[in-house]
Amino acid sequence: MLTTLSGLGLMFSLIIAVGAQNVYVLRQGMRREHVLPVVLICAVSDAVLVLAGTAGLGYLVKSLPWLIVVARWAGATSLVLYGVLAARRAWKAGGESLVADPAADSATPGSAAGASRPGGTATLTRTPLAPVILATLAFTWLNPNVYLDTVLLIGSIAATHGDERWLFAAGAIVASGIWFFALGFGARHLGRWLRTPRAWRILDTAIAVVLVVMGVSLVLPVFFG
Repeated sequence: MLTTLSGLGLMFSLIIAVGAQNVYVLRQGMRREHVLPVVLICAVSDAVLVLAGTAGLGYLVKSLPWLIVVARWAGATSLVLYGVLAARRAWKAGGESLVADPAADSATPGSAAGASRPGGTATLTRTPLAPVILATLAFTWLNPNVYLDTVLLIGSIAATHGDERWLFAAGAIVASGIWFFALGFGARHLGRWLRTPRAWRILDTAIAVVLVVMGVSLVLPVFFG
C-alpha cells in the first residue's frame, strides 16, 4: 500500500505543473468541448508510458543487478533537481499560469458556429473532434518531458521497489488519471484557483518540498541500510 501511495504522490508532484498539455486540457474543459476524449488520451498515454518504463527498466535491473544503484541515484538526483526547479518557479513567480480562453465562460456548449446571443455577443465556434484528438496526441507524445517523467524517472524509481514495482506504477497511473479527469471535468471550478500566478507559486512550493523529500528518502537506505 505504501509503495502504491509513493507512486501516486510522485506522479502528482510531476504532473501538476504548468505546461502545454495541462493548458490545453484546461482550455478544453472550460470550453466543455470533447473533454472525455481529451482526458482519456492523456491518461491512457501516461499509463502506456509508465508501464513501458517499469517493464523495460525492471527487466534490465533483473538482468544487471548493479543497475539498481544507478537507478536509485539517478532517480534521487532527478527528483531533487525537479524540486529545485519548482522552488525556483515559486521564488521567481514570473506570472505564468493556466489561463484558458476567457471567452469560454460565456460559450454555450454545442452552440452552432457563428451563432450570436441577443445583444450581438458571438458564441464560440465548436471545434471538430478530429483536430482536437490530433492536438491532444501532439501535446502528449511530442513532448520530450513526458518521456523523461514517465519512462525514465518513474521507471527508474519503480525499479528500486523490486517485486513491488508494479504497485508503484499502479499508483502513478491512478494519479495521472485522477489529475486529467479533475482538470478536464473540473475546469470550471479549478480554473478559478489555477489561473493566478499566486496559486501556482503556492503549489510549486508544495511540489518542491515533496520532490526533495522523496529524492532524499530514496537514497537514505544507502547510508542507513
